[in-house]
Amino acid sequence: MGTVFSFDVRGSVTPAVTRALGDAVAWLHHVDSVFSTYRSDSQISRLGRGETTLPMCDPEVAEVLELCEDAAQVSGGWFTTAVGGRLDPSAMVKGWAVERASQLLYDAGARHHTVNGGGDIQCRGEAAPGRPWQIGIVHPLHRDDLATVVVGRDMAVATSGTAERGCHIVDPVTGGPATALASITLVGRHLTEVDALATAAFAMGDAARAWLRSVEGVEAFAVTTDDSAWWTPGFTTHRAGPQP
Repeated sequence: MGTVFSFDVRGSVTPAVTRALGDAVAWLHHVDSVFSTYRSDSQISRLGRGETTLPMCDPEVAEVLELCEDAAQVSGGWFTTAVGGRLDPSAMVKGWAVERASQLLYDAGARHHTVNGGGDIQCRGEAAPGRPWQIGIVHPLHRDDLATVVVGRDMAVATSGTAERGCHIVDPVTGGPATALASITLVGRHLTEVDALATAAFAMGDAARAWLRSVEGVEAFAVTTDDSAWWTPGFTTHRAGPQP
């Protein structure tokens, strides 16, 4: 998927958890082989070129594309799999894959852990007894600083922006790159949801501020290209440190 994944497991690591870590890594490699748009032989690349059909693909392909349709509907079309004239569900795949890997660990007994896929994180439990996870969000315009810190338990944190990959998110209205925001971070319970909606929100730009108020269970923090910030009303409950 063109990025780095990491696992942080707190507490005792039992043989079952060790096996689950191996299963989670194998799962992520499987997802990459099926969904990578960088691989011409992946199922999603072949499907996009019309060389195969959806029933001939692994069941996960239909699952992901259905989730993409749901995200497109919720976002009023701002989430899209039609990127540059080709099929690309990448904005859904990573969060979905990370959340599934996290569930493998949880089911094996690792009740307190994080799975980080390129900065998008699924957190379970807490960092230590009585101490929540603290996730620093790098400032997109001042890379040596943090824009904010997200604090919580059993949460998902996803950031979309230009800091790592430049202007890579498409505005589906204009067909050009989305440039109104420098970054937007969404916090919710499930990374599958917040990662996809973060992409849609970034494409919307400042219009996302009003839209996100209607999305239940999701809060947001955004940095604009002029180095100002805005956040949804409930985001203060997820933050540490002074108000920007």
